[in-house]
Amino acid sequence: MSGTVRREKQDLTYLRWSHMRNSSGTAGTFLKAESSLSGEKIYYKLSNFDPVRGVVGHECVNEIIVDRLLTILRVEHLPYELLHADILVEGKTYETYLCASKDFKERGESKVALDDYYRNNALQGESHYDFCVRNGWKDYIDTMIAIDYIIQNRDRHGANIEILRNSRAHTVRIAPLFDHGLSLLYSCATDEEALKFDVMADRKCQNFVGSFSCRDNLKLIDGRKELFPGKLRKKDKENLLAGLDGVLSETFLDAIWRMIYTRYISLESEVYENI
Repeated sequence: MSGTVRREKQDLTYLRWSHMRNSSGTAGTFLKAESSLSGEKIYYKLSNFDPVRGVVGHECVNEIIVDRLLTILRVEHLPYELLHADILVEGKTYETYLCASKDFKERGESKVALDDYYRNNALQGESHYDFCVRNGWKDYIDTMIAIDYIIQNRDRHGANIEILRNSRAHTVRIAPLFDHGLSLLYSCATDEEALKFDVMADRKCQNFVGSFSCRDNLKLIDGRKELFPGKLRKKDKENLLAGLDGVLSETFLDAIWRMIYTRYISLESEVYENI
């Protein structure tokens, strides 16, 4: 399922859509749905939706690209699938691409947002980062910070990091990385905007761990010899963008690759300048 693009159009007009939590301050409407027709629960989400113009964003494409990037870098994450489908929203049919994913919870687990878990379990005056370190999640958080720098994730609020608890087994773990739609060139609507987009600009981002700057958050990473088990190479461009021609323009896809690779190359010097 991971990173798959299914271009043959499906009929998903039976899905019922509802709003998803979005505390990033970004404009737009993001809808989600779920189904269990095959006996396995599947979650769906749309890109930015406008009631008049339909699906106007490309956040779901970003999810697939980041999914593939994390696979290349061998970072644990939630796999996504990109589906071409007809959907029904408020009585009107739209043709679009949307994301599908499976439940990452294991049997007996319940989930809680990291911000809520922190509120109930933090020591007095403990920072969000130090709280995660104390709970044994330092490597996970450092990796997340590095990934969010590469893709300039604008929306890593406290509910986009989840804690999975099994009260019977007395286990607590942090969920695989998920939800990367509001990243890369998501704010660009035209090829002209994509061409002008400064891929290295340090834009304001919503981060529960750290500050509003993905670059400044790299200062939290201390003593990591290798940020990822895997490496990104120029030849990976083809696999990263495979099957997306016509879903996004060549101009968009080239700009996304330029952003990912340029920021990936700059990452090591950014981190080790701070040590």
